[in-house]
Amino acid sequence: MNESDVRDLLRAVEDPDLGDDIVSLGLVNAIDVDGDTARISLALGAPYSPTESDIGRQIREILADEGLEADLTAKIPNDRAPDEEEVLPGVKNIIAVASGKGGVGKSTVAVNLAAGLSKLGARVGLFDADIYGPNVPRMVAAEEAPQATQDQTIIPPEKYGMKLMSMAFLVGEDDPVIWRGPMVHQLLTQLVDDVQWGSLDYLVLDLPPGTGDTQLTILQTLPLTGAVIVTTPQNVALDDANKGLRMFGKHDTNVLGIVENMSTFRCPDCGNSHDIFGAGGGREFAASNDLPFLGALPLDPAVREGGDGGKPIVLEDDSETADAFRVMTENVADMTGIIQRRRVSEQ
Repeated sequence: MNESDVRDLLRAVEDPDLGDDIVSLGLVNAIDVDGDTARISLALGAPYSPTESDIGRQIREILADEGLEADLTAKIPNDRAPDEEEVLPGVKNIIAVASGKGGVGKSTVAVNLAAGLSKLGARVGLFDADIYGPNVPRMVAAEEAPQATQDQTIIPPEKYGMKLMSMAFLVGEDDPVIWRGPMVHQLLTQLVDDVQWGSLDYLVLDLPPGTGDTQLTILQTLPLTGAVIVTTPQNVALDDANKGLRMFGKHDTNVLGIVENMSTFRCPDCGNSHDIFGAGGGREFAASNDLPFLGALPLDPAVREGGDGGKPIVLEDDSETADAFRVMTENVADMTGIIQRRRVSEQ
């Protein structure tokens, strides 16, 4: 069996989101047949996403039926100009977690998203870009400080398999950060350029609330794969989430979808569910803007306990709330894959 035969076999593998087979979509970079082994490079960009894992499983099964073992690798082709400098070349996907206002649980979503991706097996970094109110180190109980090398680069500490960076590592625990915009821009640029992030499948950014200097610096500095917008169900939060959505639109940044946090409260005493902040607002907001709804996360004391205690709820093994966070994580990974594969198919 040769390369052409294998390519014909791969036409039976459909991309469920893009609506065609992976060969026609240009998602097969290269094929090399060596005896009973077919080495295939695929233009898949979201490691450990359920959809892309299923595509890999289908390929292995189809080739196994023909007596071939599949050796699969994944790489998104580089479409930059030869003289264009690449920012964070070792990072496959940069995902910003944002909200239009504070108090909607954006950091909780960012921490659990990063931890959930790491639990799936991905190489993950978590960048706490909330300069004025950094909370990530507490939320993952990270006590180890970053280390500096002789050439003044920064080695980030790790927790739960995630590389971490936060302003909280660089200032005293009780010291407020009282900086003007240019200083924030300089610090963020330095943390991007000087931190040894290494090879990552995902770098999750916890942005501060609103649409200010930090967001502008991130949008101008980093090649974001996409953004996740966090809201709660009530109209006040949705009004501000809409502002965040428009901000990303003005900078041509893909929005992966909407997460509705604090969607309902299940009373541990009576067993009934209570819509404390209203019901369905995030889902309706997603639908009205033709965006994916990434998940509804319940209002659960265990989430707060996990944040204060330094163990993200998504890492729990037997919990309905943890399952909701895992579903959200998988949906974000799947949407990341859609963005990457669509970009390849449109080239």
